[in-house]
Amino acid sequence: MSAAQKFYRLLIAIGSSLQSPFLLVIRLYWGWQFFLAGKGKLSDLEKPTQFFQSLGILFPHAQAILAGATECFGGLLLLIGLASRLISIPLMILLSVAYLTADLPLVKGIFTDPDKFLAADEFLFLFVVVIVFIFGPGKFSVDWLLQRKFAEPSSRRA
Repeated sequence: MSAAQKFYRLLIAIGSSLQSPFLLVIRLYWGWQFFLAGKGKLSDLEKPTQFFQSLGILFPHAQAILAGATECFGGLLLLIGLASRLISIPLMILLSVAYLTADLPLVKGIFTDPDKFLAADEFLFLFVVVIVFIFGPGKFSVDWLLQRKFAEPSSRRA
């Protein structure tokens, strides 16, 4: 094996060993941010209700409760890494709707002014839940512990 191949395999091993700690940091930071955002909405439903009403969203009070609860409890699930991929789906939907209602001009300008699109709060939150959906919560999560406990021995991954 050449030195280049050994070096490349070492890079792969290092990168792979950092996947779970990276996912943990992402889940802890952004799970907490989701929790705080949702808690803020639920603590003062009048503000998000008025905002949703100004956007023309149907049933703004119910939608404020739904958005706040999804963010709050979804954030807690991300924090501990429980049902991470499952909760990522309603969070992705919530953030996509937020983008399309509150920041539609940014979405329309994704190619003409990508800096504004990428700087929007929705983008960062959406990016995180897509990462968790695709890669899972990592080894430092309740999901991983449950998978290890209940999966068939032949289907367990190290």
